[in-house]
Amino acid sequence: MMRGAGFVVGAGPYAGTMLIGVIRPVESKTHTVQAEELDEIQDLLAAETPKGWQLASAPVAMAKKDTVLTAEGTIVRRDGMQEIEADDMTALEAKVPEGYQLLSVRVV
Repeated sequence: MMRGAGFVVGAGPYAGTMLIGVIRPVESKTHTVQAEELDEIQDLLAAETPKGWQLASAPVAMAKKDTVLTAEGTIVRRDGMQEIEADDMTALEAKVPEGYQLLSVRVV
């Protein structure tokens, strides 16, 4: 489990309230593409990026005495958000499934 909120609600003004956490899957993939122009690299990586995913990084390299650019694009999943509920932070964190990240927590 990965933590994102980083605070604890226990006794005090939030005692006896419900916590709602927003979670999403943590997933990434890497694609290597080659082209002669940066625009082509961007187009090739865009074609490899499914809906709900986003290009996170794409460092580009060129070999000596070559005109071909090589990029290793890393795409990350940004869809699949859902809400979970619990009475306290410990219980909320326990409900985060393996492979998911807790993005935010609100008190209701």
